[in-house]
Amino acid sequence: MRLLLILGALLMTDAAQAQQREWKLVIHGGAGVIERKNLSPEKDKEIRAALDHSLATGSKVLAGGGSALDAVEATVRELEDNPNFNAGRGAVFTYQGTNELDAAIMDGRTRAAGAVTGATATKNPISLARAVMEKSPHVFLSREGADEFSRQQGLEQAPPEWFATPERRRQLEELKSKSLSYFDVDLKYGTVGAVALDTQGHVAAATSTGGLTGKRWGRIGDSPIIGAGTYADDRACAISATGAGEYFIREGAAHEICARMRLAGESAQKAADVVMKEIGELGGTGGVIVVTPKGETVYSFNTPGMYRGMASAKGRSVAIYGDE
Repeated sequence: MRLLLILGALLMTDAAQAQQREWKLVIHGGAGVIERKNLSPEKDKEIRAALDHSLATGSKVLAGGGSALDAVEATVRELEDNPNFNAGRGAVFTYQGTNELDAAIMDGRTRAAGAVTGATATKNPISLARAVMEKSPHVFLSREGADEFSRQQGLEQAPPEWFATPERRRQLEELKSKSLSYFDVDLKYGTVGAVALDTQGHVAAATSTGGLTGKRWGRIGDSPIIGAGTYADDRACAISATGAGEYFIREGAAHEICARMRLAGESAQKAADVVMKEIGELGGTGGVIVVTPKGETVYSFNTPGMYRGMASAKGRSVAIYGDE
C-alpha cells in the first residue's frame, strides 16, 4: 500500500511538471534599413547590450515563475528607458517638436488589453497601458485624457527633457530642411516590443513607440491598436509589430496572424511570413515577433535588419542584421 502511495505521488509530481511549460521571451527594438555600414562598431555593441539587458530583465521574471504579462511589461520598460530606441526616452519628435508616446499591452489568458496614444509625460508608457487595462473600464485612452489618467493613477511622470535627445531633434531638423517624407528621414522604425510565454502556458504582448519623425495632425500608428500592432490570445499566439504602421493597420496584422494559426492551422512562422508578404505587397515594410503557447518563437521581417532577441531557460541571443 505504501509503495502504491509513493508511486501515485511520483506520478502526480510528473503530471504537474508536465504542465509546466518552458518559458520563452522574444523582443524587438525596431526594423528598417539597418545595415552594418550604417552602424559603428561602438553603436552595434551598445544596441546589442541594451537588447540583452532587456532580455535579462524579462527572463528573471519568467524564470522565477512570474506571469508573461509581468515579463513583457518589465522588458519593455527597460527598452523605453534606453535612448537607442524610439520609445519613451529617445522617442522621435512630432512636426511641432514634441514627443507623443503610444503603447499597448494584452493578456492572452483573458484577451484583456490596454492602450494609450499621444501620452506626453508618463515615464513608462507601457505601464500606463497596463493601468488602463487593469484600473479603468476602457481599452484605449488618448492624449490629454491619457495624461490625466496617468496622474490619477500615481504613475511616475517625467518632464519633456527626459524624452528628448539631440539625435532625434537632428532627425526632425533634417526632415524639415530637406522636405523629406515621414518614411524617408531615418528608414528605421524604432518601436519596441516583447512577447512572452510563461511556465503556466499563458502568453502576453506589449508594444511601445514614439511613432514617426515629423508626424502631424495627431497621427496614430499600429503599435497601440489592438489587433494591428499588438495582440495576444492563448488560443494561438502573442504578437508585437514594428514598421510602417499605416500598412499594419490596413492588414490588421497581429490579429490576422493569430487568426491564420487558430482557424487555418498554420504554423507561427508560415502565418507571420504570409502576413508580412501581404504587407509588402501593399507597400509596407517592417517586422513582427511571435510566441505561441506551444513554445514556438518566430521573427519575420521584410527589411534589411531588425533589432531583436530571444531568451529561454537555455540562454539568450540577440541579433541586428538580416543575415544573422
